[in-house]
Amino acid sequence: MADARIGIMLYPDAQMSAVLGLTDLFALADRIAREANADAPRLRLRHLQARGAASPVAVFDSDAPAETSEQTRCDVLILPPSLEPPIAREAASLLADWLRKRHGEGTVLASICAGAFLLGETGLLAGRAVTTHWTLAEAFADRFPDVLLDTDRLIIDGGDIVSAGGLMAWTDLGLKLVERFLGPGVMTRTARMLLVDPPGREQRYYSGFVPRLNHGDAAILKAQHLLQASEGKEAGLPVLADAAGLEPRTFLRRFQKATGLTATDYAQRLRVAKAQELLQFGQLPVERVAWEVGYADPGAFRKIFLRIVGLSPSEYRQRFHA
Repeated sequence: MADARIGIMLYPDAQMSAVLGLTDLFALADRIAREANADAPRLRLRHLQARGAASPVAVFDSDAPAETSEQTRCDVLILPPSLEPPIAREAASLLADWLRKRHGEGTVLASICAGAFLLGETGLLAGRAVTTHWTLAEAFADRFPDVLLDTDRLIIDGGDIVSAGGLMAWTDLGLKLVERFLGPGVMTRTARMLLVDPPGREQRYYSGFVPRLNHGDAAILKAQHLLQASEGKEAGLPVLADAAGLEPRTFLRRFQKATGLTATDYAQRLRVAKAQELLQFGQLPVERVAWEVGYADPGAFRKIFLRIVGLSPSEYRQRFHA
């Protein structure tokens, strides 16, 4: 296997802790691989600095002096997260064409968290599954309606395009690339050395339910307020339709259009959110938690909780109990 060249794009407001963390992760993986086998492929790293309308340049190269270089070819280009609001269309457009050309030459494009907004401006995501931070889901969906957004997943590997969800998901992406280029053994040893979980987590373990309330449908908003006040327990169709002042069939259609969820799923997510709170901060048995959030059948509660969160109630408590 040939050496791999990984580039990290320093675009405006890119999170430098992620840039430097990935740099250390790849350097560690490279050292572990060479200690095990002197002939192992090398991981070579570049930092590429965005320069407005001009092409990015390499300002760091693990195999070359630090002076600015026009040599920017990479096997993978990573668009790191940002602690600031997602990059504006105008700023992203200055890089979008350059990124499209690199992708057309065979470079894998990878985004982390808000870096997905820069990736989205390339136009390469239409019809493809992508993830970003769950709190950015609505803004991303509004800006890129033709993308199949899935914020339950922490990392989505589409081969030529890879996306990771949260701010700290750079560890997952980094390990995923180590596995791709250096194999699962080096990836596992790197994760063990860094004391981080290997790829396999899901973003929905950590996300909370953030209902869409700014859709502009005043009738549906009334029903949502009723659902929020009852924590999802007042979920009967007649009650909700009456609160909205709509016929049941019209209510169901408009509710899903406005919120992106069916009324049943919306209520279930409210109940599960309450259950997560009780499991994280309380001591009640799972069966009692199920009852407190409106489920008489603990088995049904466990199935719904697992579907929405990705962990069983007991696993969730074990991982997150305060």
